[in-house]
Amino acid sequence: MLTDKVALITGGARGIGAGIGRAMAGQGARVALLDRDGPEAEKTAAGLPTPGLGLACEVAIEADVGAAVSVVVERFGGLDILVNNAGVGHAVGSSGRLEDTSVAAWDEQLVQDLRTAFVMTKAVVPHLKARGGGAIVNIASITGLVGSPGMPAQAAAKAGMISLTKSLALDYAPHDIRVNAICPGFVWSRPWERLTAGLKRRVPEFADLDARGIFLEVVKRTVPLGREQTLEDIAHLAAFLVSDAARNITGQWISVDGGITLRQAQ
Repeated sequence: MLTDKVALITGGARGIGAGIGRAMAGQGARVALLDRDGPEAEKTAAGLPTPGLGLACEVAIEADVGAAVSVVVERFGGLDILVNNAGVGHAVGSSGRLEDTSVAAWDEQLVQDLRTAFVMTKAVVPHLKARGGGAIVNIASITGLVGSPGMPAQAAAKAGMISLTKSLALDYAPHDIRVNAICPGFVWSRPWERLTAGLKRRVPEFADLDARGIFLEVVKRTVPLGREQTLEDIAHLAAFLVSDAARNITGQWISVDGGITLRQAQ
C-alpha cells in the first residue's frame, strides 16, 4: 500500500501516466500529475480517489519543472515517488527512417524522451533525500531493448533511459532511493493510431481495417501471448515497484510485452 506517500507523475493527463496515477491513488497515495495539457491533467487529478493535483508543465524546461515541484511539495508536504512517463512515443517529424530525420527532429525526440527524465529527476532527488528515501520509475520501451525499424531516435532515447536508470540506481542507493524502468510492449494509444496509418499504406491485407483493427492484427502476429498490453498492466507494476514490497528491487528494467522481446531475441 502507498498510504501517506506522495507521487509525482509526468505525462499524467492521459494514457499510461493517468493509469499509473489511478493505480497509486487507489493504494492511498496523493498524486500530482504534470502534463503539457494542464486542463486535462487537472481533470484527471480531480477524478482520483485521493487528493490529487494537476499542473501544466514543460518537463524538459528546468524553470518550469522547478516551479511545479515547489507547488507539489508545498501542497503535499514532500515527495516520495517520481514516475518519469513524459515522452512523444513515436518518431518525430519524419517517416522515422534515419535519412528522413532532421537534426532538429532527432534532438526533439531525445529532449522529450530522455532529457525530461534528467531534468525531472534532478529537481526531485533532493526532496526524496529529505524524506530519507524514495522510489523512481522510468517508463522506457521495448524499442530501447531490441530496436525497431523506422525508430532510430526513439530507440536511442529509450535505451538511454534504461542506462540512466541503472546509473541512478547506483548513485542513489546509499540514500535508499530505488530506481527502476518499465518497458511497455504494445499498448493501444494515440501514437499507435498514428503508426497504423503507415502500416495501412504498406501492408495490403490491412487496407480494409481501421486503426484499432490493424493494431490488434499486429498484436496477434507479433505477441507470443497473443494479447495486447494495457494501461493497467503497466500501472500495477509501477505501483508495485514504488511500494515497500519491492524494497530490494533497484536498477532493473522489466518488460511488460507478452513475450515480444523473447521472440525478437531468437
